Amino acid sequence: MNGSLTPPRQRTDVELETLNLNFGPQHPATHGTLHVEVELDGETIVHTLPHLGYLHTGFEKLGEHMHYNQFVTVTDRMNYLSPLSNNFGYVLAVEKLFEIRVPKRCEYIRVILAELSRIADHMIWLGTAAMDLGAFTVFLYAFKQRELLYSIFELTTGARLTVSYARVGGLAADIPDGFIEAVNTFLKQFPGAMDEVEDMLTRNRIWIDRTQGVGAISAEDAINYALTGPCLRACGVGWDIRKAEPYSSYEDFDFEIPTGENGDCYDRYLVRMAELAQSTRIIRQALDNLPEGDVNVDDYKVILPSKADTYGNIEGLIHHFKIIMDEHGLPAPVGEVYCSTESPNGELGFYIVSDGSGEAYRIRIRPPSFLHYQVLPLLIDGSMVSDIPAVLGSLNVIAGELDR
Repeated sequence: MNGSLTPPRQRTDVELETLNLNFGPQHPATHGTLHVEVELDGETIVHTLPHLGYLHTGFEKLGEHMHYNQFVTVTDRMNYLSPLSNNFGYVLAVEKLFEIRVPKRCEYIRVILAELSRIADHMIWLGTAAMDLGAFTVFLYAFKQRELLYSIFELTTGARLTVSYARVGGLAADIPDGFIEAVNTFLKQFPGAMDEVEDMLTRNRIWIDRTQGVGAISAEDAINYALTGPCLRACGVGWDIRKAEPYSSYEDFDFEIPTGENGDCYDRYLVRMAELAQSTRIIRQALDNLPEGDVNVDDYKVILPSKADTYGNIEGLIHHFKIIMDEHGLPAPVGEVYCSTESPNGELGFYIVSDGSGEAYRIRIRPPSFLHYQVLPLLIDGSMVSDIPAVLGSLNVIAGELDR
């Protein structure tokens, strides 16, 4: 887990002593109970040891004691900044296991909400990363946009944060009346708000000095450390699962993959800002071509029957009972699958092993933050203490994805 170490300055007149410092978990820049041990020579970082965290969630083990649909509620709490992306990534893996293809309308709605979720995640990253370096006004701009998005999520799912909107084989419900108008209203004002943020940051001398050339990593090292998402693309590697291995009809949409050159904090900022424009581009295409029809598969052995069928005929009532109340849940085919999606922070993968019961025999999750946090020593050893908030903010590590 340790990166390359820079030896302390060579001095012959005095005996050197280093200072061990705990950065976090209470430090305001260590969002989500992150804990970093640093060894300092003056203000220069000699050695770094990141600790995984203190949440002790046990998400993977919980998944082995829940029915497949029950585990959707747990995925909300992994990356709690973009729960819809977690929902969709997980149910796509289960649908791959069941060999289910959801209706086209469902796929487009999932894309719209996943891209809105990407924007919301990037807004929280932008606001907190800027605030950590002293740009408090940007925080206010970003969180205003986040609140607008959370209102859309509440309108759609009934919840603002733990949405639990996905279902194996579809969605909890179709989009409500007023959804398209609300999204279009948001998209109309959003580019102007981001233009103002770029005016405040992109050519700001303080922001450039704190981020440019700080926390740089080469493309080769980024690949070797299994970085994905904006952290990888900032190094010039144009890898995006939405393009490389399209899912949920992403092949229907025209969009670009922004990349950087230097792999530093500044390029990670530029890549995420460019991704915001691409997300709005995808959402507009999906709204303009939103298919008609159902959002759920036509199979009551997988998806809940409608209320009319549940209360109106015995077959619907039986299927409802077996899915909700019966101890067997959804009996899955025996086998194993891995499915990955492009979450806001990078590749989010779910590996599921089925023994044929209604619960997964094993679930293993590949969250981007778990991989990104390990590269911290490589990025900051040899740097100054003041660089730690800049680098941590640029990685956007979410503690809910760290604990095993």
